[in-house]
Amino acid sequence: MIDIERILDEYRNLAAEYSKARATRTYIEEFKKSRFAILMKEAEKQGFKTAAAQEREAYASQDYIEFLDNLRTAVESEERLRYQMKSIEMQAEVWRTSRADERFERKQYNA
Repeated sequence: MIDIERILDEYRNLAAEYSKARATRTYIEEFKKSRFAILMKEAEKQGFKTAAAQEREAYASQDYIEFLDNLRTAVESEERLRYQMKSIEMQAEVWRTSRADERFERKQYNA
């Protein structure tokens, strides 16, 4: 039997975590542009004059690779929480359906 109060409480807790994870991922995705521009400026200071050379250096930098790794971690965290929430939503729907079935059955037997 599904304990609806428990799963609703779990859902509320996950919603808070999910919100933070989503905000983190969004921030990282937006900051990616700034970080890339900063790395291009650093490449320019190192003597790379063309935009293409600066871009190549920025993409190849260890800093950018680590940044992308952090983005991957943020997306993974957000997606894990999203699917946990979907699982709880499905459990609640099963509970709702079983309650409706019980009401229907009682009505059929005039209980």
